[in-house]
Amino acid sequence: MAFDISVLQLPLLTVGSNNSTVLAWQKFLKSQDLPVGFVDGDFGRQTALATRMYQQKNNLLADGVVGNMTYNVAATQGFISLISNLDGNKLMMYLGFGETEVKDLQRSLNQVAQLPPPLVVDGDFGPRSLKGLAEAYKKRDVRLREELEEALSSATKDKLGSDFTQALDIFNDYGKTLRFRLSGSHWYESFPTSKLISDLRTPFRQKVEAFQKALIDAGCQVIVTATHRPRQRAYLMHYAARIYRRDISPWYVPRMGGVDIDWVHYTNAGSLQAAKDMLDAYGIGGNPVSLNSRHIQRLAIDWNVTWNGTIRIRDGYGRTVSIGSPNNASLNWRMWRIGSSYGVYKLQGDPPHWSVDGY
Repeated sequence: MAFDISVLQLPLLTVGSNNSTVLAWQKFLKSQDLPVGFVDGDFGRQTALATRMYQQKNNLLADGVVGNMTYNVAATQGFISLISNLDGNKLMMYLGFGETEVKDLQRSLNQVAQLPPPLVVDGDFGPRSLKGLAEAYKKRDVRLREELEEALSSATKDKLGSDFTQALDIFNDYGKTLRFRLSGSHWYESFPTSKLISDLRTPFRQKVEAFQKALIDAGCQVIVTATHRPRQRAYLMHYAARIYRRDISPWYVPRMGGVDIDWVHYTNAGSLQAAKDMLDAYGIGGNPVSLNSRHIQRLAIDWNVTWNGTIRIRDGYGRTVSIGSPNNASLNWRMWRIGSSYGVYKLQGDPPHWSVDGY
């Protein structure tokens, strides 16, 4: 194999290192089923132990330090695709593509994916070409690898020789990673919202439990749709809405640690459509959720509470109260008063939302 890992200029990783490459390395170790501990970008003792285990497994010097010898082996096993903000031209150099081969690659991406507008065929595989690669994978998906192999010239294949197949595999894997970093409906599965009352904070949890018991004892149907919302999910929901409403450009969305999302697509139209797809998946319309809501603080619950006819329910003071129509707690102010007697307050204007203080 002729690949030269040194051209990527990856930092030496050892105990005490703390950077994005450490995060990529921890993700890689986890993908290798090694006990890395927390994936947090902090190279601690557990990461060093997992590194030594990886090195032993691959017949490397087991010193717990990640240098070019270790990187070189890991690069053939998927590590490259986990590196954030990898310089496209360095990647091309690593894969053995010179300027002529990069131009051939740019032409091939235009041909295979019909990129609108086409990439400039200039031999510079910079940020715009990386966006084109992500767009090509988005459009062609698993077909991209085979179609690129057919489109690339025999001169490029001859130049890379026996390294061509592996180079194209690494390039394709990196394209797949870039594609799934892009915003879109697939992010809905990340950082899921809890539906468990047990995930609420004390003493609010006990207040919700008491209110829920009174509701069920009275014959209500209670469906919990959300309790704790992770900050990362709130971030995704908030900025998807703001991008779609054109309140902020995808280029200027602040980054959040631990959320490796790319809001900027090949075209602005693509960014807007991806934001809309996220909103549709979350089912929140176009209103940005709060970045510091009671859900994040574990002090709110979204639920659907309905009943038939007139019910008799015990309030937080032990009194029994009759409540009729409307037979939906989101619309019935008498039920709101019952909730407040338990310390669970309705937020007007947000049908399912109740919280510790009505916000």
